Amino acid sequence: MLTNNISFILHKPQLSENIGACARGMKNFNFQKLIVIDPKPIFPNDKILATSVGAKNIIIKSKNFDNLEKALKNIDIVIATSARFRNKNIKHIQLENLKNINYKKKVAFLFGSEASGLSNNEISYANYTLQIPTNPNFKSLNLSHSLIIIAQYVSTIINSKKSNFKKSNKIKSASKKEILTMAKLCIQNLEEINFFRPQEKKPIMLENLRNIFYRMDLSSKEIRILSGVFGSLGKKRRLTK
Repeated sequence: MLTNNISFILHKPQLSENIGACARGMKNFNFQKLIVIDPKPIFPNDKILATSVGAKNIIIKSKNFDNLEKALKNIDIVIATSARFRNKNIKHIQLENLKNINYKKKVAFLFGSEASGLSNNEISYANYTLQIPTNPNFKSLNLSHSLIIIAQYVSTIINSKKSNFKKSNKIKSASKKEILTMAKLCIQNLEEINFFRPQEKKPIMLENLRNIFYRMDLSSKEIRILSGVFGSLGKKRRLTK
């Protein structure tokens, strides 16, 4: 089932009730994979389980990570939700564009904390940003409400006979893990030549690099080629020292 390819990631959720309500909303539309990153409350706890009602199994089987990068290693496409437009070179999509996503790949919807949403650093790991149309004078949505809207919309797409995704057997898209490994090799080489100057600009430079790597639909073969290039450059530089 295509629903098994879809994960919902809660980044630093603050309220137990919202975590439980998110699990309940997921089960309403037959989604099972919940990922929680660095939650503020103890996870799981009695309040989370109580709020999840009949979706306790989703909480129990959920994965808990201490940072976003670890959570994305087995994900192919990341769609970050945001209430505001980001001036980043990432494709911004609306709900209706979700019908163009290939759900045969591992897809994750990323949600920020209730208080601050997602930072630009966290957004830089995404392939797309998604905005839910709301009252322009009151854009903020409850975490669980946002998840339920997206879950319902994606469920409708998956269950529709119009969804007909074709995947070439000759070309294998790179996984998030492969992209992360390649990006780390590139960054390591850049750090060795003291590329990130001045130092205070390094975080934004890393964001921009991730934006470039993650928005490209690279194949596994292309990742191997780039990794080989970065590895050779580093090896040659060390030999000439």
